[in-house]
Amino acid sequence: MHDGPLDDPRFPGLRRRGFLAAAGGAAGLGALALTGCTGPAGKAADGGGTPRRGGKLRAAFAGGGASETLDPHLASLFVDAARAKALFDKLADFGADLSAEPRLAASWEPNARLDRWTVRLREASFHNGKPVTARDVLYSYRRIADPHKAFRAKASLEPLDLAASRAPDQRTVEFALKRPTAEFPNLLAAFGAYIVPDGAQDFDHAPVGSGPFRFVSFMPGRSALFRRHDAYWDGAPHLDELEFLVANEESARLDSLLGGQVDYAHELTPTTARAHEGRGQIEIVRLRNSAMQSFAMKTDRPPFDDKRVREAFFLLADRKELVDGALSGAGEIGNDLFGKGYEYYADGLPQREPDLDRARHLLKQAGAEGLRVTLDTSAVAAGFTEAAAIFRDQAAKAGVRVKVAMGSKDSYWQDTLDSGSLCCYRSGAMTIESHFSQRLLSASTTNATQWRHKDFDALYQQAQSTNNRQDRAAVYARMQRRLYAEGGFLVWGFADWILGTARTVRGVAHRAPANTLDWARFDKVWLA
Repeated sequence: MHDGPLDDPRFPGLRRRGFLAAAGGAAGLGALALTGCTGPAGKAADGGGTPRRGGKLRAAFAGGGASETLDPHLASLFVDAARAKALFDKLADFGADLSAEPRLAASWEPNARLDRWTVRLREASFHNGKPVTARDVLYSYRRIADPHKAFRAKASLEPLDLAASRAPDQRTVEFALKRPTAEFPNLLAAFGAYIVPDGAQDFDHAPVGSGPFRFVSFMPGRSALFRRHDAYWDGAPHLDELEFLVANEESARLDSLLGGQVDYAHELTPTTARAHEGRGQIEIVRLRNSAMQSFAMKTDRPPFDDKRVREAFFLLADRKELVDGALSGAGEIGNDLFGKGYEYYADGLPQREPDLDRARHLLKQAGAEGLRVTLDTSAVAAGFTEAAAIFRDQAAKAGVRVKVAMGSKDSYWQDTLDSGSLCCYRSGAMTIESHFSQRLLSASTTNATQWRHKDFDALYQQAQSTNNRQDRAAVYARMQRRLYAEGGFLVWGFADWILGTARTVRGVAHRAPANTLDWARFDKVWLA
């Protein structure tokens, strides 16, 4: 995976975060585990046997409908991320413990002030045979940072002064930063920060990347077919071909797996897991407490522009009932903060409990007695519709009338990003720093709660510029205390992540949270 050990001086900023142990073993947001797992060096870790070359793996995911794109800078859904990592590479990516691991970067090194970082590239080539160069890197990052676009990684790359950054030679990038940034490697690993060829704009007809698979065909909302890239710098995939198939109904993904039409079904429900676990026909896999489950309140519009209403909603929720009912007990309760068990998580805050009397009092203070609100949900994710119904009944006990509105599975995430006032929401893995940068800053492009506060932005910049880890943790704790008190995410639980595979599938990582390097890393998979 990388050229040296984790204390290699070429990779300052690498460290083990230890969040897996803190979260109870193999816990990670959006994580999965399969038989035939691989370790960091790509070796079989569970006796899965010698990798076999050849064959086509068919993977079923929920998708985004006819508006889907292969533009890696627009990736937002799990299927988008899985397709992007098959075709493209980043300079770094997050390991299973959410520390940044080098990919196209061979090394990174800061100056003494941490406001200039030098990145040296490894030898790698695009699918058309052209080498990956520093010009490609700068083009990619400048494209993401385009002020007229809403690319996912834009807020994460904000600390970079791309106008002052330069490429002294083909394999060296000297990044200038707007301020000292101690966790610079996290920028390189940010969700969506893929490297594309200099000048590339059209990604849906014949995209060219440097990833393990080459483009063959793409039908938005239906399928994408890729073929092995034999010259891949990290070793050619075992599979001849990889096909992504879109099936938004969980029942369709399951039926296709049971019927042999697909080999991998992403995101199954706890009910499905109980029905098929241990039966021998397919492999059912659970990673405990893996996906953040929440309701997102938009803080810029009524009724949630009043922090008293937001606090009241925190107190309406019976988190245990939500976990037991919506997740069939396959998870653990949340405390209105992202990243339970991750580095910097504020685990010292009191566990929030239902308090209907206090909720009524706050609503009365806010002039919101008898409040009516619409909760947008969809069958797009396991537990969403069940959670909406349970919360509707919980809120009714305090006189709040919640109308549950079912949205389209094809467009739910885009529909609820800016519209409505309350919706079901979930998240896969990312660092807490990335959660802040991508979702909670004034310039964040996936700001589902519309949380925009200049003083909060300033605290984020202060944390980034703080070299001492203990001092940096204190700033992050301060930010989380504010979110706990008046933020827009009502985080009620952390769900098990469940998926299924055919019994012939081997080589998928055992502990790899979704959005991390080894999750959906099909170049290391083979068919027995």
